[in-house]
Amino acid sequence: MNVIEETHSPVIVGDPRENMQSLLRDLRARPGGLSAEEAARRRVQYGPNALPTQGGPSWIRALTRQLVHPLALLLWGAAVLAGLSGTPTLAIAIVAVVLLNAALAFWQEQQAERSVEALAAFLPPHARVLRDGHVVELDAVEIVPGDVLLVDEGATVPADARLLDGAVEVDMSALTGESVPVIRTAGETDAVAQLLHVPDAVFRGTLCTGGTGHAVVFATGAATEIGRIATLSHGVERTDSPLERQVRRVAWLIAAVAVGVGLAFLPLGLVAGLSLPAALVFAVGLLVANVPEGLLPTITLALAVGVRSLARAGAVVKRLSAVETLGSTTVICTDKTGTLTANRMQVHQLWTPHADIRDAADIPPGDGHVAALAEALARCTDATLDGEHDTGDPTELALLRFARIHVPARGALRITVHRFDPRLRRMSTVDRGTERREVSGKGAPEAVLPLCRLSDAERATAESVVAQLAGRGLRVLAVAHRPLGDTVPADRDAVERDLRLCGLVGLLDPPRPSVAPAVRTCHRAGLRVHVVTGDSPLTGAAIARSVGIGDDDSAVITGDELAAMTDEQLAGRLQTDGEVVFARSTPEDKLRIADALSRGGEVVAMTGDGVNDAPALRRADIGIAMGKSGTDVAREAATMVLTDDDFATIVRAVEAGRRVYDNVRKFILYIFAHAVPEVVPFLLFALSGGAIPLPLTVLQILAIDLGTETLPALALGREPAEPGLMDRPPRRRSEGVVTRRMLIRAWAVLGPVSAALVLLAFFSVLWRAGWTPGADVGHHTYLQATTATFAGIVACQIGTAFASRTERVSLFTVGLFTNRLLLIGVVFEVVFTAALVYLPPLQAVFGTAALDGWTVALLCTFPPVVWGADELYRWLVRRG
Repeated sequence: MNVIEETHSPVIVGDPRENMQSLLRDLRARPGGLSAEEAARRRVQYGPNALPTQGGPSWIRALTRQLVHPLALLLWGAAVLAGLSGTPTLAIAIVAVVLLNAALAFWQEQQAERSVEALAAFLPPHARVLRDGHVVELDAVEIVPGDVLLVDEGATVPADARLLDGAVEVDMSALTGESVPVIRTAGETDAVAQLLHVPDAVFRGTLCTGGTGHAVVFATGAATEIGRIATLSHGVERTDSPLERQVRRVAWLIAAVAVGVGLAFLPLGLVAGLSLPAALVFAVGLLVANVPEGLLPTITLALAVGVRSLARAGAVVKRLSAVETLGSTTVICTDKTGTLTANRMQVHQLWTPHADIRDAADIPPGDGHVAALAEALARCTDATLDGEHDTGDPTELALLRFARIHVPARGALRITVHRFDPRLRRMSTVDRGTERREVSGKGAPEAVLPLCRLSDAERATAESVVAQLAGRGLRVLAVAHRPLGDTVPADRDAVERDLRLCGLVGLLDPPRPSVAPAVRTCHRAGLRVHVVTGDSPLTGAAIARSVGIGDDDSAVITGDELAAMTDEQLAGRLQTDGEVVFARSTPEDKLRIADALSRGGEVVAMTGDGVNDAPALRRADIGIAMGKSGTDVAREAATMVLTDDDFATIVRAVEAGRRVYDNVRKFILYIFAHAVPEVVPFLLFALSGGAIPLPLTVLQILAIDLGTETLPALALGREPAEPGLMDRPPRRRSEGVVTRRMLIRAWAVLGPVSAALVLLAFFSVLWRAGWTPGADVGHHTYLQATTATFAGIVACQIGTAFASRTERVSLFTVGLFTNRLLLIGVVFEVVFTAALVYLPPLQAVFGTAALDGWTVALLCTFPPVVWGADELYRWLVRRG
C-alpha cells in the first residue's frame, strides 16, 4: 500500500539514527509535515526559498554595449568630423543622437529581458510537500526548513534535505560534476567529512532520476549548497542570437559603405570647388544618411514582442533567439500521449483469458473474471487516488480508477518495487497481502507475455487480441501476477518470471480536436511530422493516421528495428520514407533521430517530457517540453515549454516565428529604403560642385532617422501575419536576413522613386522662386526648399511603410488599416513634421520654414506614388 494513500505521512523504514532524531528536534519538524500556520511563520523568518540574484553594475555594461556598436561608432566619427569642420552645433546634435539612441536601445533591451524573465511566472517551479498531514503542491519558493518533501523520479530537488524514508537515485552533476547518479538511502550512516557525501542527503538543483522517498528540509535559499555556490559565482554574459549576429554583420557592412562613400566623395567635393569645411559637412551628411540608427533596438524589441505573443498562445520561449529558429523549422518530432492526444486516459476495453473483449463501461462491479486483473492493477502502480490530491501518471491513474471500481482498497504492504524501465517496458511490485506475498506486473504485451506461462494456443490468442485492440487505436497493456514464497528474490529477472496472465487492458486517449487542422497546416507549410512514441506500432500508427500524419503506406519503425539500423540507414529512411512513426521508442532513440535529422540539414523541433528526454531536447534545434505533464528536468533542458501540452501550440509557435522573422525583414526594408533619398541630395550637391544648393541638412536627417522613422519601424515589427505565411516552405537555414530581393526593392524601387519625388519637391520650390543653376538663392527660399525636401522624405516614408507591410501579396489583401500601431506612427510623423515646419522655436533649430499650400498638396501625392510603384513591382514579381 502506498504510504501517502494510507496514512498521509511517511513511515520511517527501520529505526532512524539518533542524529536524524536530533535533526527533527532541532528543526522542530515531524514526519507528518508542518502545519500551514507554522509554515507561514517560518516563511517570514527564513524568507523565500530563492537563490540569490547577482547585483552589480550589469546595466553599465549593457549601456556601454549600445555606445560602441558599429553604427554608434560611425556616428561618433561623424561628430568628430563635424567638430573639425567648425560646426560645433552639428557635432553636439550628433552626440545627442548617439546618447539618445543608446538610451532608447538600452531601455528596449532591458524591457525585452524583463519580458523573458517575467515568463517564469507562467511555469513557476513546484514541489510536493506534506502540510497538515496532506500532500499539497506548492511553488518552490514557499518551502521552508522543516517541510517534508516528496522526492520522486523526474523531479528537481527544491531544497537541501535529509531522507526520512525510501531510497532515490540522484544526478549530482549540478554540484559535483560527476555524471554517474548516486544512491541516497534513508537511515544510512553519515560519518563522512563533507556534507555533499552524506548518504541520506539530497540537495537543491539536483535531479531525481529514480526511486521515491520523503525528506525533511534543513536548508533553503542562499543557505543551500547551490545557493552558496551561486553567491560566489559571476553571471554569464549575454550572447547574441544568430539573427542579431547577422544584423551586426549588416551594420558593419553599412559602416564600411558609409565610410567608403564619405572618403570617396570628400576629394570629389574639393575638386568640385567646395571649401574644406563644406566638404567635411558633406562627408558628415553622407555618414549620417547611411546610418539606420533604430535598427538594432527595433530588432530586439520585435523578438521580445514575439516571445510575449508566443507566451499568450501557450508557448513559453526561454530565449529570444528561439523565435527566429522556430520560423525555419522543417521537421517536428512529436510524442503521442498528451501532445497529439488529450491525455485523458480511461480504460476502454479489456480481455481476460475467461471472457472475450468487453467494453469496460459494461462490466459491473464485482465481476469475478476481472477481480485478479483489478487487484494486480491496484498494487502495481505509483499513482495515488486521494480526492483532490490525485497524483501520478495519467495512464496509472486511469488503471487505478478502474481497479477501485472492481476491488476495494486493501491494506497491502509493499515490499519491493521494480519501477518502469523504458528499455524493458514493464514494471512490477511485490506486496504482502492478507495471506501471502504476491508479484504484480504490467507493461507492453511484447514485454510481459514472454514472462507468462502460456500454451502456444493461449499465446496466439493473446497476441491476436493485442492486434485487435491496438488496431482500434487503443494503448494496450498486459497485466500478470504470481504468488511468492517467504523469500523475495533480489534479482528483478527472478521476480518477473513464471507469471500468470490476468488479462489485457485497452486504454483510450482520444486525439485532441485541434491536432488534425494543425497537421494540415504543417503540410501546407512544408513541414514533416514524425511521431516518436513508446506505444505499440499499431496504436501509434492508428493515432497518427487519425490526425493526418502519414497514411496507410507510411513507415512504422519499432525500437528494435531502429537499434538494428546504422546511422546511415536511419538517415536514408528519414529522407525517403516521408513521415515515420517510431514505435516502442526509448529516449535514447529520440537522440539518434534528432542527430540523423540534423545531419541531413533539417531544423528539428523535438518534444519530450521525461528525465531521459533531456539529451534529445538539448540536441534538437528547438527542444519542446510539456508544461503540464513534463518533468522539471525536461523543462530545464528545453528551449520552449508548452503550457497546454498541445501539438497545435507548436504549429502556432512556428507560425509566430515566421511572422516575427518576416517583420524583422519588413522594417529593415523600410529603413534601408530611406538611405537613397537621404544620400542622393548630398551627391547632387557634390557632383554639381555647389551649383545646386545642398537640398538637405544633417540636422534634418537626424530628425528623420531618430524622430519620424522610429515609430513606424516599431509598428512594422508588430505587423499581423501576411496571408499565405504557412503556405510556403520553410526558409533555408543558410538564408540571411537581408536578401537580394529585399535590396532590389529598397535600392532599385522604393529608394529611387522616393529620391525622384523628393528632388521634385526641392526644385519646384526653387523654380517657382525663379532660381537657375549656379545662381544665388534667397535665404527664405532656400529654407523653404530644404524644408520641402525634409517633408518630402517624411511623406515618402509613409508610402514606404505601407508598401513594406507585405512582402509578396497586395496590400489590399492585408487591408489598409489593419495595423493600428502603424496608423498611430503615421499620425505621429505628420504631427512631428508639422511641428518642425511651422513652430518658430523648432524652425530656428532645424533650419525649416513654413510651406505654402501648393507644396503641401504636392507632398500629399508622394505616399500613394511610392506605395503604388512598389505595388506594381510586386505584381510583376507575382506574374513572373
